Amino acid sequence: MAHARLTQPDWLARVPDLVGECAGAWGLRLDDPYPLGAAGYAQRVELADGTPAVLKLIYPDRETTHEAAALELLDGDGAVRLLDYDAERRAMLLERCEPGTPLSAVGGEAALDVLVELLPRTWKPAGEPFMPLADEAAWWAETLPAQWERLGRRFERRLLDAALAFLRELAPTQGEQVLVQQDLHGDNVLAAAREPWLLIDPKPLVGEREFAVAPIVRSVELGHGRGHVLHRLDRLTAELGLDRERALGWTVGQTIAWAADNGGYIETHLETARWLMEVA
Repeated sequence: MAHARLTQPDWLARVPDLVGECAGAWGLRLDDPYPLGAAGYAQRVELADGTPAVLKLIYPDRETTHEAAALELLDGDGAVRLLDYDAERRAMLLERCEPGTPLSAVGGEAALDVLVELLPRTWKPAGEPFMPLADEAAWWAETLPAQWERLGRRFERRLLDAALAFLRELAPTQGEQVLVQQDLHGDNVLAAAREPWLLIDPKPLVGEREFAVAPIVRSVELGHGRGHVLHRLDRLTAELGLDRERALGWTVGQTIAWAADNGGYIETHLETARWLMEVA
């Protein structure tokens, strides 16, 4: 959910200058850019010694505030390595994933196999500077009713009420606090050389493990349908030893919050939440 003072078009207009400044500061040779993402700009580069890398400029929104800190904490364990960070320019120099095929291209059970192995490695004990999940959940609950009105009450009130109830009930009763990712879906894990698969684009919070399955359960890249959604929830919670009902509640709460703030995915998010509420 983006809440930056700088609009994305204004930020994009600055990108060429930022790329040039980073290339000069880090001695980079610039190569082809990646397709533009919703939360940043990434470009293939080479270091002065010829090592391939990625220059990523982070669009300053709510979820990406501590992306570099998350990669620093993970230190390459299941995630791309952070090679350097320029806080003033919000620029990261990252290990490059080659061949870079997204996990969504594998799909199905093979993709879930990877995620079941990968997720526990990312659950590092964490505190500051990361945003607590409880604080984020409170913010979602506070802003959701107004967003629902702004959308013209586009979805049924029962979904809004369910999301609010889950967010308010789950936040103060969490288990052990670890680093969790808000957006770990099928396109944010890439095939690499150092390890078969590596996480990219962390959007970190500190919260209980059950929250971490939410973006995977709703990952349309891994199959969008009632059976797909419920199977992902069941398999992830069973094999990772998670409380299924808490995982379901977090998924509904965050999915409705993000649906209300992201028109591009609103229909698939709403369908996911409806399917989950059928078995809640």
